[in-house]
Amino acid sequence: MTIKIIDYKPELQPYFEKFNKAWLEEYFVVEPIDKYVLENPEEAILKDGGKIYFAEYKGNIIGTVALKFVRPGIYELTKMAVDKKYHGIGAGKLLCSDAIEKAKQLGAHQLILYTQSALQPAINIYHKFGFKNVPLGDVKYKRADVKMELMLK
Repeated sequence: MTIKIIDYKPELQPYFEKFNKAWLEEYFVVEPIDKYVLENPEEAILKDGGKIYFAEYKGNIIGTVALKFVRPGIYELTKMAVDKKYHGIGAGKLLCSDAIEKAKQLGAHQLILYTQSALQPAINIYHKFGFKNVPLGDVKYKRADVKMELMLK
């Protein structure tokens, strides 16, 4: 059985919140911006043209990722999380590759993301897909110490 990527539906919001809060609480802290985005994804991500996707495996929702609209042609890959029980089966890689393809379909020429240097498995995935480290600049997350970008065109 393979992992399938599905679009956001309101009834899936609790997974978006749960999976992301789990890793944030394990490694860092849930910042006010995280709390807002995770509890209000329609307002925080979807309203401005962003997208949220989920990984489904054997009938279970096991992971999620979002594309947040930044400005025309630029999206932020954000809130990627996989339920810990399903780490190691390729869901993170699939969510990342699918988000890249969806960003291209949305007309993006650039994807950016913010992460933390302690999250080496995630950084390794991003590098495999061609993301490059760039100067951090202004950042909205206290924990973020790495900014990466991927040019799509």
